[in-house]
Amino acid sequence: MRESLNQLFNDTVEAMSSAHTCAADAAALLGLLGRRPRVLALGEPTHGVAELLALRNDLFRDLVEHEGYRTIAVESDCVAGLLVDDHVTSGAGDLDDVVARGFSHEWGAHAGNRALVEWMRAHNQGRPAVEQVRFAGVDGPLEITTAASPRATLTALHTFLAARLDAPLLPCTAAEIDTLVGDDARWTEPAAMYDPARSVGRTPDAQALRLLADDLIDLLDAWSPGLRAASSRDEWDRARLHGRAAVGLLRYHSWMADTSPARIARLLGVRDAMMAGNVLAGADRGPVLVFAHNAHLQRDQSSMRMGGAPVSWWSAGAIVDTRLGDDYAFVHTAVGTIPAHGVAAPAGDTVEGRLSALGANRVLADPRAFDPAGPARRSPWFGYAPLDPAHLPRIDGVAFVRDCTLSSGTPAP
Repeated sequence: MRESLNQLFNDTVEAMSSAHTCAADAAALLGLLGRRPRVLALGEPTHGVAELLALRNDLFRDLVEHEGYRTIAVESDCVAGLLVDDHVTSGAGDLDDVVARGFSHEWGAHAGNRALVEWMRAHNQGRPAVEQVRFAGVDGPLEITTAASPRATLTALHTFLAARLDAPLLPCTAAEIDTLVGDDARWTEPAAMYDPARSVGRTPDAQALRLLADDLIDLLDAWSPGLRAASSRDEWDRARLHGRAAVGLLRYHSWMADTSPARIARLLGVRDAMMAGNVLAGADRGPVLVFAHNAHLQRDQSSMRMGGAPVSWWSAGAIVDTRLGDDYAFVHTAVGTIPAHGVAAPAGDTVEGRLSALGANRVLADPRAFDPAGPARRSPWFGYAPLDPAHLPRIDGVAFVRDCTLSSGTPAP
């Protein structure tokens, strides 16, 4: 078995020594996958590295221009992302403001994200709506230590329904939502991440809001034929997005108030379930390109250590894969060095070491060329997660960047 794997790797080396050394090549990638999946996910092993954003931009541009993908979705706030989508499709808003407010986690400061928005706007100018590429955030309105107030999302959903349905059908008024939400600051209290007692998520007001959110979503579904007929596709999709975000936020806040050992695992699971819902909604419109951390896109169960204790959950990619099967593809991105964070050249017997030995700075590799039982790389920096060889059988492709010398910002957790 090992001999056949080594032969396959040698064949891969020979192929990569020819023209196919650049991973930013749509034809080579789809050739490796052997299909054109409805959702093509490109992971990253760390956030905020310029070379990884450049790889994403080059590859996604090629896939949009030559393979018909029409949505680019990134690991960023799905509600804030509507600002970016409006800009790239219509030119609405000032670019500086759109980039600053349209990306969460302070990722608007990364040059690669600004370049992506600029290219999408330039690509769309003069094109009919059906040919334009859309932008989407797939994350919830969350940060590592806080979650947004549910006011904006609940109010947006209520406004959509109130404009199209008779008032007696609605479970509440907008004023009642405002009263129950109260001061937004109590929802965004940073200390709640570390002290469940500081969370508002299981107060009587929060419980009442969860019931109202459920009723509003039920109304959206039950009256969907008439609502859809009375709305544009964008209005309908945004109402559904606000509904998903509102329900997800209220679930997230509820688990922030939990005191059981399952608290962190449930928070991580709620977040990835929200991400999966956003990816699947995008896929309803057509082929989608997704960019997020490998841990959010892999088919294997994700895991990490928090407070010294292990915690595991199922990623958005694993959830989407159970729904779409072969219409989902995951390309794991790995790196050789990140000198700014002390990540030196990998050992030669690791996957990263063997790819680094090819000498090219960008490589697209077949995961079947490597032994899943081979040695795993260890990272000296908590912000970088090396490829786990045990995951190789459930990865569709490996994109490798040999040297990541430039950081375009401080990576977010």
